[in-house]
Amino acid sequence: MSSVLGVTLPISWSAAPLKHVTTTLNRGSAPDYVDVGPVRAISQASNQASGLDWSRTRFHNFSGNPKNLKGHLRPNDVLINSTGTGTLGRVGYFTDPPDGLPCMADSHVTIARATPEELHPRFLYYWLSSRPFQEYVYAALVVGATNQIELNRDRLGDAPVPLPPLEEQRRVADFLDAETARIDKMRSTMHRLKMLLQERRDAQRSLTLRGAEMVGARTPHPMLGELPARWPVIPLKRLVPRVGVGVVVDPSSYFAEEGVPFLRGSNITEAGVDLTGVRFMSEADSQTLWRSRLNSGDIVVIRAGYPGRAAVVPDHLDGANCASLLVIKRGKHLLPKYLEAYFNSPLGRTYVNSVRYGAAQEQINVSHVVDFMVPVPALQEQDSIVQRLQVSEKPIQVLREALLRQEILLAERRQALITAAVTGQFDVSTASGRNVTEGVSA
Repeated sequence: MSSVLGVTLPISWSAAPLKHVTTTLNRGSAPDYVDVGPVRAISQASNQASGLDWSRTRFHNFSGNPKNLKGHLRPNDVLINSTGTGTLGRVGYFTDPPDGLPCMADSHVTIARATPEELHPRFLYYWLSSRPFQEYVYAALVVGATNQIELNRDRLGDAPVPLPPLEEQRRVADFLDAETARIDKMRSTMHRLKMLLQERRDAQRSLTLRGAEMVGARTPHPMLGELPARWPVIPLKRLVPRVGVGVVVDPSSYFAEEGVPFLRGSNITEAGVDLTGVRFMSEADSQTLWRSRLNSGDIVVIRAGYPGRAAVVPDHLDGANCASLLVIKRGKHLLPKYLEAYFNSPLGRTYVNSVRYGAAQEQINVSHVVDFMVPVPALQEQDSIVQRLQVSEKPIQVLREALLRQEILLAERRQALITAAVTGQFDVSTASGRNVTEGVSA
């Protein structure tokens, strides 16, 4: 009886190293990017678990037979992201491009091409996506440190693959194709519901921040729409003491096991600062880097990735530091929660969208943000606006959190189903995905 990664396999199954059941196990090559070219290059950003995101692919400048390219892709190739924290190990599946152009993997993506007589490519895709293998990737296959980690090709080649009879592999793959499609359809429906709730919230924020329910004369603004005439509209640089930026040059060099929280873009959500996965910086370094040190009531704004998303620094993070975030120091003209709402509303996004730049990663800079025009009601009115937003958005937030919990449960169920199927914990020929995961460990 065989086992892989601590999981006992059915008696009729065997196992083999990945390099023995693939005809290709290599990374692609670095593209010569052009605006329009004869070959599509698939990067880690375009290789998503939900499928290839063709909008993120770019073109490679090439003349000759594309089949001779290192990294040339064929239908049914399995793609493995091979560098970088957060993306390494993500698995995708290549079928056909939308426009018929030949495709290649770039040098950060590994191609695993199954040997047809021994390994079904969809079974391989699901095995590489399973929890045991994904945990094994980070436990045994990764080399390097911090954000410079990469997948070691030799170790990957030695990684075990469970091998049911080929016909059973096909049944497992067909079963998982059907069941994961059903789960993904439910997840897609929930995602659409979340988008509808966000649209409703944005509409409410826009009306409230424009003072739509207030009586009196109104004045049109070219970027912000109609506003109460008594509200001045003033550049941000005249309303706050300073707008700065967090540590930009090699922030990972300041990571420490303990110290003060070192906030990054991933910690900033519209619901506030989320300390999940937070890094730390030594107190000594934080004191030295005083310009990026945070005080309660400051506003931190994502500069790159999801530019413009903002959160107020809460009291318990007074004295924290930050990496590559815009830092708006608290002033006397704007309530922190009011300014946070401004950035996270269509009003703030209008300005962000007008200045953001960058193809690979969109971003904004201090020089842009200081010129954002901000409506400035009296402080008492700002407080009233914040209170109304909190009341109107509470039911929406409750619904969004419920949908998020359901999405998490569906993702866990999907992973449990894949893991159970590719390790032979049930017979897919007689099973239904509605009940096979009961009592099965994810």
